[in-house]
Amino acid sequence: MTPLDAHSSDSQPRGTEPLRLVPVGRVLRRPSSTAGDFANSATDTDRGPAELHIAEAYRAALLHLEQFSHVLVLWWAQGHDNDTDRATLRVHPRPAPEHLMGVFATRSPARPNPIAVTVCRLRSVDAATGILHVDDLDAADGTPVLDLKPYLPSNDRVRDARGPGWFPLMAEWACEEEGRGESGASADP
Repeated sequence: MTPLDAHSSDSQPRGTEPLRLVPVGRVLRRPSSTAGDFANSATDTDRGPAELHIAEAYRAALLHLEQFSHVLVLWWAQGHDNDTDRATLRVHPRPAPEHLMGVFATRSPARPNPIAVTVCRLRSVDAATGILHVDDLDAADGTPVLDLKPYLPSNDRVRDARGPGWFPLMAEWACEEEGRGESGASADP
């Protein structure tokens, strides 16, 4: 057995210790006076508008974030923070349920560490109150926000990305921009 064998009693890599993560804020997906189109359910994770409420201790870190059009939101998939989901190593992904894939080859929240990331359109930032309005967030109400990073087209867009031919790699709008016309565009050049 290797130190990384998930079935061994020593499943931690040698020389590592547990990490300490501290949420910097929370997701709010209830109706508000500034954006009445929010989801009403704590379990609603459809991509849509949301507020991020950043804790007062971290608000100084928001300086100049409003100058970016998009933000990467790293969040804790708290509904999957349990022994069963943390032990999950293979899943049938939503976009291709007929295929079995390792969780590191998917965006599944059921994984050893339920860390998720979503690229969101940044609608507004109020650094004084710590409230950010974002679009396209697929996290539920109350979800802990671990970190925010600006989307940098020079770093975050990859030319000639590839994946399995049966796996939809591009959103429908991206396919249209690329002249491919189908949401299930092939990864082959």
